[in-house]
Amino acid sequence: MIKISESVKQLLIINVLFFIGSMALNGVLMGIDTELFKTYGRFSLAIFYFESPFFEPFQIVTHMFMHADLGHLFFNMFGLYMFGSLLERRLGARDFLILYFVSGVAALLLQMLAYGYEIHFQDAMRLMQTPMLGASGALMGVYAATAFFFPNMQVFLLFPPIPLKMKYLVIAFIAIDLFSGFGGGTGIAHFAHVGGALGGFLLSLYWKKNRYV
Repeated sequence: MIKISESVKQLLIINVLFFIGSMALNGVLMGIDTELFKTYGRFSLAIFYFESPFFEPFQIVTHMFMHADLGHLFFNMFGLYMFGSLLERRLGARDFLILYFVSGVAALLLQMLAYGYEIHFQDAMRLMQTPMLGASGALMGVYAATAFFFPNMQVFLLFPPIPLKMKYLVIAFIAIDLFSGFGGGTGIAHFAHVGGALGGFLLSLYWKKNRYV
């Protein structure tokens, strides 16, 4: 059993509360008024492309705590549970939270660049109305930072059931996301995952060189 650190515990609680609250709000608003649901329903807390009429600045933060369904929530929170506490004990609560949110913002920026290219150069106007949500980008930053500070830590995979060093696991994740992102059409923000991993790695590298953590 992994002992959960304090910041990880709070993040788990906040994500679950956001999920329960948004599901409850959806149910209420769908039964009252369609326009009210569109304005204040679950997806108003997700984030839209910066030029979309649905974009609001608060979404930069709130989208990191929103999830599409129970499976999405479970796998993100399971990853945070598995690796977040180890990283927090290495960095301390303050720097762990900084890394978490910096990674989330880095994930958002890279995905928005990808959306901007598709909207303006490939006429993919549907993306103006496509929300992005989830903690996956921030979590990829946690994975990348864990691989940076604990590169040879053995992780036992479920599919396939083999042991793998953390550094190779993260490299595999990034490779899959790059391949899938350039392939397109998956409905998953793959470049957000890459951006989150890049943000987590670069911040870890900076701290390693300048703060000797």
